[in-house]
Amino acid sequence: MVVAAGCFIPKSGTHWGKTEIILADMFEKINEYALRCMPFTPQDLEKFDSLLQKKTYPKKSFLLQEGEVCQFEAYILKGCIRSYHIDHSGAEVTLQFAIEDWWVSDITSFHSQKPSVMYIETLEDCELLILTPETKEKLLAAVPGFERMFRLMVQRNLAQLQERLFRTISTTAVEKYLDFLNRYPAIPQRVAQHYIASYLGFSPEFLSKVRKKLSADK
Repeated sequence: MVVAAGCFIPKSGTHWGKTEIILADMFEKINEYALRCMPFTPQDLEKFDSLLQKKTYPKKSFLLQEGEVCQFEAYILKGCIRSYHIDHSGAEVTLQFAIEDWWVSDITSFHSQKPSVMYIETLEDCELLILTPETKEKLLAAVPGFERMFRLMVQRNLAQLQERLFRTISTTAVEKYLDFLNRYPAIPQRVAQHYIASYLGFSPEFLSKVRKKLSADK
């Protein structure tokens, strides 16, 4: 099959069956994502799609646990995922939420092939498109332009981490919560409040106070 501008179109004279249409729908969003990063050719995207593996996971499945080596970079077709670390006191510290059209992985473990210090867990039933270290290497060898796409992803991730650190040390609790709602408006409806509290560095009780204050101030 041939892909152009994020849409799947058949080669001239080709008649698509049900299987080809399903595959087209499955890859459409990730190809649109790729095309926002680089002007890939239809042949580039065809190679990309051929190396992706679709996997489904039920809610509360672990994609990665501490001590395991991360073997995936996953694009989320459907669902919500949380990554977190367990600190020395046994408390869960939420590092990231990820929803549709986002990627999730432990970049450090994936690239170093060393054990991870985090957990990655599905909060909903999820459908993912997976690259392994082996398939990613094949992709970069065949289409070097994808290196730019992944580099841009890492740069954006680092920028977000830097902004988050700045907000942690320079904003009030109310400002932190309002900024979270503004940046990620779809997430509060899909995750438990104690996970949001953990992400913000609050206790669940303190987040409840923050929310009550905001409600009272309206």
